Amino acid sequence: MDIVQPAIGLIFWTLISFVILLFILGKFAWKPILGAVTERERSIEEALSKAEAAKDEMSRLTNENEALLKKTLAERDMILAEAKQLKDQIVGEAKEAAQTEGARMIENARIEINNQKAIALADVKNQVASLSIEIAEKILRKQFEDAHKQDELVSDLLKEVKLK
Repeated sequence: MDIVQPAIGLIFWTLISFVILLFILGKFAWKPILGAVTERERSIEEALSKAEAAKDEMSRLTNENEALLKKTLAERDMILAEAKQLKDQIVGEAKEAAQTEGARMIENARIEINNQKAIALADVKNQVASLSIEIAEKILRKQFEDAHKQDELVSDLLKEVKLK
């Protein structure tokens, strides 16, 4: 039963030991422990506020990056649209220039063909005229060998001519 009900002396000395321990702890250890706890609490709050600030900064940077990305994509789309428009314009101008040049070349070829045709026709006419003159000359020489035939030809020609 002594274990369940301690003696009064044991309680007294335990109480004295506890009060002395409390006094020593209060005098030497309590302030440093509370200071360390307070410092730890302050550093944790500081770390949390820095983490919150870093989170806010990260959110701001993310928003800025997204805005910059959207702006860059819009600029890229605008540049691509301008490049496509410029390409279409250059292609259109090249087609128009090619058609104009083709039409000019065709017209030059047509003129050259007409010139060559006229030259060829003139040459054929000259050759036909020369041949006709040669043939007429040969026929006339043959007919004029006989004087009687000459007189007949002159009289036939005179009959055809009508005097006015």
